[in-house]
Amino acid sequence: MNTLAENLKMNWKYQGNIKGIIFDYGGTIDSNGKHWAEVLWEAYVDHQVPVTKEAFREAYVYGERYLATHPVIQPGDTFQTVLLAKTDLQIKSLIEKKTLKNNSKSLQYSLAISNQCYNFVCSVLKNTIPVLQSLGRRYPLVLVSNFYGNLESVLKDLGIDLYFKDIIESAVVKVRKPDPAIFERGVKALGFQPEEVVVVGDSYEKDIVPAHALGCRTIWLKGQAWKEKEEEPGRTADVVIHDLKEIINIL
Repeated sequence: MNTLAENLKMNWKYQGNIKGIIFDYGGTIDSNGKHWAEVLWEAYVDHQVPVTKEAFREAYVYGERYLATHPVIQPGDTFQTVLLAKTDLQIKSLIEKKTLKNNSKSLQYSLAISNQCYNFVCSVLKNTIPVLQSLGRRYPLVLVSNFYGNLESVLKDLGIDLYFKDIIESAVVKVRKPDPAIFERGVKALGFQPEEVVVVGDSYEKDIVPAHALGCRTIWLKGQAWKEKEEEPGRTADVVIHDLKEIINIL
């Protein structure tokens, strides 16, 4: 009996044409398909932060929007700094809305949660790095990400910058997913035609749909999402996986 990966490999008629790979970062490289809201919420639960998931989700959205519009993150900041900034904004929002008490214990949550999340990323990378090493020996890799302007520093801090030929970051190029133009920049950096490039990402709406519209092949890393999003007729991913390691048996 064939394994899932073997079936995917046999059914993916475009495989032989692939010459380069574009990876998403957040939710793909760093968490293996698990949406960052879910990663953070697990840390909230582990540290017994007395808020509902609904209240947390509102604080999470507030923090993401704030970071996208305010220069809180600096180019040299590491991922641990980013995580602390995120959780600080979330906790402060919860306190301002009186969902969380304003006391010394509440103010300590940010550091504990961000540290746990950083350790989670380090554990995920133990499995991600061999994938990047294997693929990097056969294909040039480019990273395309919605990020805060410090992605190069983040990759260096995590020890994975050497695997990528180029980094296309929204805060730097002033184009954000789901605009296909940001993936077009990634394709140009690789130097191939769109149909010769496969895009790997965890977000169906922000990665798979725009990459497909551009003409790239797509691999959807379907994990624990912010909200369930099923494939739509005419915009389907070429391959759906549930663990980044499956790519080794596909490409």
